[in-house]
Amino acid sequence: MGIIKTEKLVFEYIRRDEEGNVEGITRAVDEVDIDVRQGDFVAILGHNGSGKSTLAKHINAILYPTEGTVWVDGMDTSQEKNLWDVRQSAGMVFQNPDNQIIGQVVEEDVGFGPENMGVPTEEIWARVEESLKAVGMYEYRKHSPNKLSGGQKQRVSIAGVIAMHPKCIILDEPTAMLDPNGRKEVVRAVRALNMAEGITVVLITHYMEEIIHADKVFVMDQGKIAMQGTPREIFSNVEKLQELRLDVPQVTLLAHELQKKGLDIPDGILTTEELVGHLGRVYKKDVEKCL
Repeated sequence: MGIIKTEKLVFEYIRRDEEGNVEGITRAVDEVDIDVRQGDFVAILGHNGSGKSTLAKHINAILYPTEGTVWVDGMDTSQEKNLWDVRQSAGMVFQNPDNQIIGQVVEEDVGFGPENMGVPTEEIWARVEESLKAVGMYEYRKHSPNKLSGGQKQRVSIAGVIAMHPKCIILDEPTAMLDPNGRKEVVRAVRALNMAEGITVVLITHYMEEIIHADKVFVMDQGKIAMQGTPREIFSNVEKLQELRLDVPQVTLLAHELQKKGLDIPDGILTTEELVGHLGRVYKKDVEKCL
């Protein structure tokens, strides 16, 4: 079993009227099976309302299954005795960093989690230093969070989770409220944590460019897993992604259109450099034919 595993996971939102009578039931997650190995970088994609954020909240035991089971580090999240350990193993970062930052100084905010866990003072400060360096924010340790940019605040939020030494970090659309530069900062920090520290990352997003370095991608639609595979496998199905109301990276879409025009370009182009390399080889062959 991996660090995260779900089996036939179902979650239903129940709507009630003022008297408490059930008005309707919405199945947000519908028999989802995923298995994430320790150290993986996994992305979960989906349009608004697809169920991806609801799934994320199960990994941190914010929500409990209506049916099925969720295991985190071998622990059943629905068992109350496991709640503390589950949330230590799987840290959560949300969309809006302002909702997570509570300290008046960056280093105090990052140390808040470990302090609540009862970590000795000396170790807290060691963890604060380690975490801020991991996300590239150590030089801002004495700053007020209010004076930081959106991307910097989100990196501080991530550092606060790292300081609790989780095995896994779930990021629920962490760049949704950021500008392009802020998004790049956060994704770069997350990738570094995964590669250098071996922390398992589950990234919930609808920005396709953020997932090209993931080990595995799950695409959700109407509460179900509609597609899964490597980024290259996912981006090889441009029409399917468009049917699921998802954007495709511009370079992938351009490569797809050129391919339809007859150019010898493979499926699933992920980067501009890749496309340029393939175009260079294509034109080289054409030039050589003319000589």
